[in-house]
Amino acid sequence: MPDQAGLGQPADGGTLMQIDPDRSYDLIGDVHGCADALAHLLDRLGYHYQGGVWRHPRRQVIFLGDIIDRGAHIRGALHMVRDMVDAGQAYCILGNHEWSALGWYMPAPPGSGKLFVREHSPRFTRLLQETLLQFEHHAEEWKAFRQWFYELPLYLDGERFRVVHACWDSGVIARLAPRLNRGCLEPDLLRESAVDDSFAGQALNRLLRGIDMPLPEGITQTSAEGFVRSTFRSRFWEENPRVYGDVVFQPDGLPEAIARLPLSERDRQRLFLYRPDDPLLFVGHYWCTGRPSPVAPNVACLDYSAVRGGKLVAYRLDHEHQLDPARFVWVNVERKEI
Repeated sequence: MPDQAGLGQPADGGTLMQIDPDRSYDLIGDVHGCADALAHLLDRLGYHYQGGVWRHPRRQVIFLGDIIDRGAHIRGALHMVRDMVDAGQAYCILGNHEWSALGWYMPAPPGSGKLFVREHSPRFTRLLQETLLQFEHHAEEWKAFRQWFYELPLYLDGERFRVVHACWDSGVIARLAPRLNRGCLEPDLLRESAVDDSFAGQALNRLLRGIDMPLPEGITQTSAEGFVRSTFRSRFWEENPRVYGDVVFQPDGLPEAIARLPLSERDRQRLFLYRPDDPLLFVGHYWCTGRPSPVAPNVACLDYSAVRGGKLVAYRLDHEHQLDPARFVWVNVERKEI
């Protein structure tokens, strides 16, 4: 990957946040306001609603972020997740949508060319509008949830498995860790991320949004939500990619003519490899479709487009060191959640 702003160079003393490597966990992908589907999934996983919280006698949930935006029951989903975290029944990491919500309110630093860290552009207004609408008459509650977002770690490391919203890059994490509060985002770092080519901007984009590869010059794609893009989301676990089609990782794929184009050396330098001998890794973010299964022997994406009428997906992790397709559990999301 490119050596911009020193991104990816490890720093001494970077401490990764730890979770119990011997515990059994249920990892759950992007909820996006699908609270009813989340309740059905927890029930299917053997959790019971007791004392106002979903509980399991032996297991805990790890939510992969993106609890907010898009869905019909965002407030309900946030309360479910936060109540489980507060009761010691779950962990939750920060997703790019929570990052955007914080940036929506954070003034950008002077000289950045922006008024806010997350610009109030038509695109980001559209992404956040359902959350803002559902909290329209609950301003203090929404303020409290935003403060809670600062308590969500950017990643979790359980030694034999790892959790991050979009992309695990150990070099970036090592450099970033000393600037975090026990793995969590600090307001100063959020403010700095307004500058896209700053270390903060690149590091948070790497962990929370992954690696965007540029399309060939002059080529654009329009997403299912109508956003025109000149980049595409890419795999970071492909060992010997040769053409664009080897690295694309998004539901709409690439036109066949572009997918066959060879990657240039500059393209290859943008990529990052999560090696096959690295610990198990769980991510969300990528809007997968079809039957949930590993994307690599040691990498699972648990975002299966729940809020687009897809599936809300969990992986039941016990003590395995290689992903097992039989351990994916899911519920189909009803239209009323969308």
